[in-house]
Amino acid sequence: MGEIKKGLLAVSFGTSVNATREKTIDAIETDLKGAFPEYTLYRAWTSKMIIKKLKKRDNIWIDTVAEAMERMIADGITEVVVQPTHVINGIENDQMIAEALAYQDHFASICFGAPLLTSEEDSCAVIKAVMAEFGSLSKEEALVFMGHGTTHYANSIYAALDYKFKDMGYPNVFLGTVEAYPSMETLMKLVHAYGAKRVTLAPFMVVAGDHALNDMSGEDPDSWRNQFESSGFMVSCVLKGLGEYQGIRNLYIKHAQDAL
Repeated sequence: MGEIKKGLLAVSFGTSVNATREKTIDAIETDLKGAFPEYTLYRAWTSKMIIKKLKKRDNIWIDTVAEAMERMIADGITEVVVQPTHVINGIENDQMIAEALAYQDHFASICFGAPLLTSEEDSCAVIKAVMAEFGSLSKEEALVFMGHGTTHYANSIYAALDYKFKDMGYPNVFLGTVEAYPSMETLMKLVHAYGAKRVTLAPFMVVAGDHALNDMSGEDPDSWRNQFESSGFMVSCVLKGLGEYQGIRNLYIKHAQDAL
């Protein structure tokens, strides 16, 4: 029996905004490293576009999933745990699993931790972690989260989670997406119907990257901030990615532990 060498691969979509990466992806990886001291930590990103951009702009090299698997093979890793920092079990996660499994013959074992929102238990834990940061909402204030959204059927988790916020006693918390349902139009109707005077916008994404800086809080007339302001609300923006919340990082660690 050869030597057992353990590798932990943290897989993220990635971000080109370095300031948010340090507070989110880097922080998640640091916590994972602390929770699994006997594992060597590796990083891979799934966005080829962002990988390319960082290489060109900052001369920073980030592995794709395939490159990270090759690196682990070269390092003699025998047991692999893959923990994605993805929010849902969407297209990115499906592709990542397929890419990693193409290398399974090279390892004694390979297992996968779940993305952030996988079980009912996860939904409760995520809401608790997030609302620990926004505990003091007044009655006339709506907290609106911007998720990414996807064409994948897993997108239904966003509407379900919006409902779950209300179920857990937060009638003035709303969750929508940039690219799918619930859309900005839906949110606008719901926030008006609730009767809020003020709106706080926050990203429901691991990083507070381009979507948070542009689509959510940007100067463009179509940004969520401008649309809510044009509709008569006082708006403030919280540029804090989910990866900055300790409770969220703990959940990723729990998912990696559950995988084992």
